[in-house]
Amino acid sequence: MPDLDDERKIMDVKRARIHHVVQRVGTEFEYVYDFGDDWEHDLLLEAILQPDPNIPYPRCIAGERNCPPEDVGGSGGYENYLVALADPEDEEHEDLLAWRGPFDPEAFSLAAINQQLQKKFHPFA
Repeated sequence: MPDLDDERKIMDVKRARIHHVVQRVGTEFEYVYDFGDDWEHDLLLEAILQPDPNIPYPRCIAGERNCPPEDVGGSGGYENYLVALADPEDEEHEDLLAWRGPFDPEAFSLAAINQQLQKKFHPFA
């Protein structure tokens, strides 16, 4: 099992394996992505299923809304980003469009996400 910091229960996610951390259905835990922006995710293990040998893993089975752009400034920065993008009169509107281009916060593609997962975890498949 990975070493955990006793005070904050922090672990190196590059070395940890999820089955060492979350071992039973009903386990809840918090995942913090990008300690600078502090994106906090509350997770719950709902079920443990046997993998289908005909399906590539990991895979996304459901979701909604677009992922916020990298380095947008956490949840507060993301909120400001969306407000500025939605208002062409906002003083940051043009700069944000130049930085990232058009952005649809409601867009979600299960196929695109699974394609990205396959590329990341199975680069030669």
